[in-house]
Amino acid sequence: MSDAPRSGTRPAPPLGVLEWFWMGDHDVVEATIDDLRRLGVRHLRFGVSWADYLRDGGPEWYDWLIPRLAAHFELLPCFLYTPPSMGEVPSTAAPPRDLKAYADFLDVCITRYGEHFEYVELWNEPNNVLEWDFGLDKAWTKFCEMVGKAAYWARHRGKKTVLGGISPIDPHLLQTLFDNGLMPHIDVVGVHAFPGSYDTPGQAWVERIQRVIEVLRENGHPGEVWLTETGYSTWRHDEFEQVRLAAETLDLPVERIYWLSLHDLRSERPSIAGLRNDPRDYHFGLKSAGGRPKLLYRLWAEHGMDGVRRAATWASRSRSNGPVTLVTGGAGFVGSNLASRLAREGRRVRVLDNLSRPGVEKNLQWLRSMHGDAIEFVPADLRDREAVAEAVAGATQIFHLAAQVAVTSSLEDPITDFEINLGGSVNLLEAARRQPKVPGIVFASTNKVYGGLDDIALEVVDRRYQPVDPGHLAHGVGEDRPLDFHSPYGCSKGGADQYIVDYARCMGVPSVVFRMSCIYGPRQFGTEDQGWVAHFLIRAMRGEPITLYGDGMQVRDILHVNDLLDAYLLAEKNLARFSGQVFNMGGGPANTISLLQLLDWIAELNGRRPEVTFGDWRPGDQRYYVSDTRRFAAAAGWRPRIAAREGVGDLFRWLRDSYVVPRTAGRESEPSTMACASSV
Repeated sequence: MSDAPRSGTRPAPPLGVLEWFWMGDHDVVEATIDDLRRLGVRHLRFGVSWADYLRDGGPEWYDWLIPRLAAHFELLPCFLYTPPSMGEVPSTAAPPRDLKAYADFLDVCITRYGEHFEYVELWNEPNNVLEWDFGLDKAWTKFCEMVGKAAYWARHRGKKTVLGGISPIDPHLLQTLFDNGLMPHIDVVGVHAFPGSYDTPGQAWVERIQRVIEVLRENGHPGEVWLTETGYSTWRHDEFEQVRLAAETLDLPVERIYWLSLHDLRSERPSIAGLRNDPRDYHFGLKSAGGRPKLLYRLWAEHGMDGVRRAATWASRSRSNGPVTLVTGGAGFVGSNLASRLAREGRRVRVLDNLSRPGVEKNLQWLRSMHGDAIEFVPADLRDREAVAEAVAGATQIFHLAAQVAVTSSLEDPITDFEINLGGSVNLLEAARRQPKVPGIVFASTNKVYGGLDDIALEVVDRRYQPVDPGHLAHGVGEDRPLDFHSPYGCSKGGADQYIVDYARCMGVPSVVFRMSCIYGPRQFGTEDQGWVAHFLIRAMRGEPITLYGDGMQVRDILHVNDLLDAYLLAEKNLARFSGQVFNMGGGPANTISLLQLLDWIAELNGRRPEVTFGDWRPGDQRYYVSDTRRFAAAAGWRPRIAAREGVGDLFRWLRDSYVVPRTAGRESEPSTMACASSV
C-alpha cells in the first residue's frame, strides 16, 4: 500500500484492516490473506476470543490462525469476551467473577503465540454495553482492575499495550480511567468512529480525537492514539461515501488506522447486536458477502490510497444553475458515451451513478478528463428517493439508463433487481413529474419483455438459427409482439417500461421507450453476465476460455453504440411527437450475428481461435432475437450506419489499445455467458 501524503508535513497513518474471523473458517482466512495482500495491507487487527479459546477446538483454531496471519501481516490481536460460565452473569460482556483470570488468559496466549505480535489490545469498546456490561461496573473499577492487571503483566512479558477502542469517542471516560489508575500501564489509546453509520451527528470526529489527545497530555501521558476501528456501512447503497470517508481518515491526528472490514457480514450470522437486528452491521465490507468488490476495494487495489484520495474529489460540489441534462447510469457503457456526446455538443451533463459496477469508475475518470466541469457527478443510487429528487432538480432532459443489467443476477437476487429497475424507475418518474417544468425521459428497456419467443419456428442454416417465416426473417420482431416478461430482469424492466408509457399518458411526463437488443462498442467492460460481445473479445485477447451456454447458434442483432446515440438524440428532438411510444432498437436483420460467427471473427482479429466449451441452455435464453426497427426508422429517418463486422473490429482495437492486459499467470478464469440483457 502506498501511504498518501497528509495535508501539511505529517505523513498519513498506515491504513490496516480489521477482520473478525469465525472459528473453523479456514477458507475465509486464506481468501482474506490473498485479498489483503492484493491491497498491500501490512497491518491486521483481529479478535482472540477468551470465550472461544475455552471451547472445544479453541486452542487448535488459534494455533493455526495466529501463525498463519503472522506470516503476512503485523498483527494486533484484540483479547476480549468473557467465557459466560466465568462471568458475573452468563454473558460475554460481563465482568469475570475473578478479575485476575483475564490476565491469566493473556499470559497463556503470550506464552503460546507471543512471538507473532508486538502489541496486545485489551478488550474492545468498553463503553459499548454489548461489549462490556458497565451496568455491572458503574464506576469502571472492575474494568480498570481487570485490564490493569493484564496490562501490567503484558508489559512484564515484553509487550506493548493498546486500550480497547473507546466507542463512541469519550474523553470523559478516558479521564475516569486515569482517575482509576489504569492508564500508567497503557501505551496506546484506541478509539472507534463510524461517521454516517453509527456516530451521532455533532462534533466532528477530528475534534473528538483531538480532545482525547489533550486528555492524555493533560495527564502527562506520552502514548499514541490509534483509530482501531472505523468504516462506513453501504446499507444505503452509497459506495462512493465509503471512498470519501476512507480518504478523510488519512488526515486524522492518529498514528494508525484499522478499517472494518474486508467482507460484509453474511446474513445468516449475527452481529454483536443480534441476528439481523441492525441492517448497518451487515454492510461494512470492502467486498459484498458474495465477494463482489465494492468501489473502495477496486480503487485501493488498482491505485492505492493515492487513488482513493483522488477519487474522493470526483463528486461535484455545486450544481448547475443553467440547463442541464441528466444521464442516470452515466458512468456505464452507453451512459458515458452519451454523456461525452452531449458534452461535445456544448451541453452540461449531470451524471448520476452509484459506481457499483466494476470498470465504470474508469469511464467516469475518462469523462472528467475529456470534459472537465461540463460533467457534474452525483454519486447516488436509484433506490435513494431523496438523492434522485435532488439529481432531477433543474434537469431539462433525462436519459434513464441506470439499471441492474444481468438476467443471471436477477435470478440470484430478484429483490434487488426489482428495487433498482422498477422501484428506482418510479422514483425517477415521481421526481420528474414534480418539477416546475417537467423534463422529458428517454428510457432504455430490453427485448426480454418479449419472453423466450418459443412460438417462432426456427431452422438451422449455416450454423445459426433463423425463422422459418419469411416476414420474421426479413424484418425481425416488431413492437406489436405481445409482452411476455421472462426472468425477474424481464419483469422489472418490463414493469418500468410500462410505467414510463403510463406516466406519459396519465401524469404528463413526456417519455419514449427503446426496447433494445445487444449494444456494443468502446467503453464497454463486458462481463460474464452482460455485454457479451466485449466479454468474448476480452477473454479471447487474454487467452482465457469461453463457455457457450447452449449450442452457440443463437442469433442476435447487434448495434454499435454510436448508432444508438443517434437514435437517442433523435428521440429527444422529437419527444413531443413521440411521447408515450415504444420503439424496438437494435442492428436489425442487416447486423445479425451468431455466437459461433463471432468466434470466427475473433479468430481473424486476434490471430487465434478462443478455447471454447459448452454448457447447458440457461432459462429464458432466446435462440433468436432480431429487432424490427422500421417503426423508428420511418418516424425519425434513422438507420444504423456501422456494419456489425466493422463495429466489432472497432471494439477490438479499442480494447487492445485502451483496456485489455495480458492474462496473469495463475489467474482464475470465470466462464463466459451470453446475456444480451441490456445496453447499460
